Amino acid sequence: MFDRIARTVTRYPLSVLLAWLVLAVGALPLARMAPAHLAANASSVKNSEAQQVAEIYQREFGQTFTDRTVLVSESAIPARDPRFLEVYNRLVAQLEAIPGVLGVVRFDTPGPLEGVGQGGRVTATLLETRLEGGEAIVGQIRRAAQAAQTPLVHFYVTGATAVTADFLRLLEADVRRSELIALPLTAVVLVGAFGALVAAALPLVVGLMAITVSLASLYLLTLLGPVSSFAQTVITMLCLGAGIDYALMNVARFREELAKGLSAPAAAAQTVRTAGRAVAFSGLVVALAMGAMLVPDLAFIRSMGIGGVMAILTTVLAALTLLPALLALLGERINRPHWFAFRLTTGGAHPFWERWATLVMGRPWVFTVGVTGILLLLAWPAWSMKLGYTGAFGLGPGVESRKGLELIQQMGLGGASDAFEVLLDLGHEGFTAENRARWRGLEETLSSWPEVRLVVSPFLAARLPSSGSLGDLAALSAQYLSQNRRYLRLTVIPKDALRAPEIPGWVERLRAAAQAAGFKRVLIGGAPVGSWEFTEALVSAMPVAIGTVFAATFVLLAIAFRSLVIPLKSLVMNTLSVGAAYGLITLVFQQGFGARLIGAPTDVGYIDSSLPLLMFAIIFGLSMDYEIFLLSRIQEGHLAGLNTFQSVKAALSRTAGVITSAALIMILVFSAFISGQVVANKTIGLGLATAVLLDATLIRLVLVPAVMVLAGEWNWWLPAPLQRLMPRVRLEP
Repeated sequence: MFDRIARTVTRYPLSVLLAWLVLAVGALPLARMAPAHLAANASSVKNSEAQQVAEIYQREFGQTFTDRTVLVSESAIPARDPRFLEVYNRLVAQLEAIPGVLGVVRFDTPGPLEGVGQGGRVTATLLETRLEGGEAIVGQIRRAAQAAQTPLVHFYVTGATAVTADFLRLLEADVRRSELIALPLTAVVLVGAFGALVAAALPLVVGLMAITVSLASLYLLTLLGPVSSFAQTVITMLCLGAGIDYALMNVARFREELAKGLSAPAAAAQTVRTAGRAVAFSGLVVALAMGAMLVPDLAFIRSMGIGGVMAILTTVLAALTLLPALLALLGERINRPHWFAFRLTTGGAHPFWERWATLVMGRPWVFTVGVTGILLLLAWPAWSMKLGYTGAFGLGPGVESRKGLELIQQMGLGGASDAFEVLLDLGHEGFTAENRARWRGLEETLSSWPEVRLVVSPFLAARLPSSGSLGDLAALSAQYLSQNRRYLRLTVIPKDALRAPEIPGWVERLRAAAQAAGFKRVLIGGAPVGSWEFTEALVSAMPVAIGTVFAATFVLLAIAFRSLVIPLKSLVMNTLSVGAAYGLITLVFQQGFGARLIGAPTDVGYIDSSLPLLMFAIIFGLSMDYEIFLLSRIQEGHLAGLNTFQSVKAALSRTAGVITSAALIMILVFSAFISGQVVANKTIGLGLATAVLLDATLIRLVLVPAVMVLAGEWNWWLPAPLQRLMPRVRLEP
């Protein structure tokens, strides 16, 4: 297959370039539309308790849940000042006229929720809005609030939908900023690696082309269902990181073949047959790792996996077709202009790396034990990792929705968007006087909890002087007593915004209180429960997802290298790099150590639940790039008759420069995401940059050669029955 690709691409390079140009021109408009069609909210878990509560409420109560948005004012004048009231009243009138705003509870409305705080300098106005089209409604609310601001009065809009809108806006901005930061720095590294401008430009062309086509594919995917906003981040990271890496390896091999005296087409063809094989196999392993995201039965997570698989397949296709066509046309011109005498990649054995390999393999036990100890120490904090939906806490300081939440948190209204729905199933018994008494008793019990701000029920309406009319009572009763009088409902609003680790305790206590009141069938729903169930579903699927990737990767590596020891060693070493990355993000983003140094909040307290599996897939896949690139050269020496020491030394001296250059580029790409305002992006960027740094230095340049020389000929151990059954596949022709 690779011979056919090599012949076709190098025989018709102009046709290949034209095909890619047409593809890019057609993909560009779709790629630009992709970010606006992505979703930030996690999909619901099938048959989950929260989903059952929502379905019963819609079916039996004849209503749907609405959204709660909070308009927060912060002013230099008291809320009773006529100047404030003039601005505020005009704004409220505008908000009430917005389609989709179903109700407005002013800050000065008498009731159980105090709408004024900080000596009258902060107010909270509750808006009930439709869930459908919620982001557009919040957008109108924000535009009205921004237009109403004065030098003395500032408004902030917060709530679940407002947080989502900020998240999507900042996520797209983070990706664009990261590209603008990473591309120039990457170009500098590539010029230093190759010492020639033309050679340095080719990996950038491959990476940018892969991003364009992959984002267009992502847009088409959004037409079929909801796609995670993180898919854009995954595509940018994989296409820039892996795309430039693959191109770097191919260009380095092409220059090596040119130095042997081959013509440009022949050198390009040989590059496809050699480095191209390793790139294709590496891409297969990366795609397999991204396939771990397809295991959880969550459309939101699966969309990230599909996006990652599309990105890596597109990148491999560009590296095997577009790049060789360019190489065949350029020939020796790839080395022009000569800017530097020093190159990180030389196209042959480098004396420094030969000496380094000799040093490491001369004391293999010292380096093996030492490096393993360092990696295990870095991974240690990961044992205390906590997962959950970060919400507004996942945004940087100063973001509007987070600022608004922080202000109402001080007023005891932080839990306004984190309400629990307690659904009581009366069964065939129905609504009796006894059940009514139990219902009221449960409401009084929950209202007495110090951490509860308010329990909403018909009993509350009857107690309030401003809401005690028969009309108000009837309207509220219709929301809390089902039409068939089988279900009762209570809405429990916490005093403070909930952190993810607190949610299971709330669910357990609410259920226990309802059962203690005499209700046997109890369902707990609401936004906090939905996010917790999403986390639980994702965490429970991780062992299967990771185990599947491990098993499939082991088989692929065993076939490629005809060994059982090499794939086992590779899995262990990749696990060490993943563990170290997990440990660092836990230390920084959960425990807050050094968080301020990278502009991250110190009070998040946990890791976004979707990140560990996503990071595992990316780290595991990309770590295999270096592993396969190095091992394919070691295998080449082994098959040529060299012993373990000689083959490892030869392979390391020829690949270390490329590996360090490729790693530096990936570190730059990933580190660029640390500058963003979305904590999840910072987490991914820091974790992946750390993993690549450790993988390309301590693992590939120290641990791999040390362990290889310790294993000796056992590296290639394969039982005789498997030697007969296993197909023969080589990464080198």
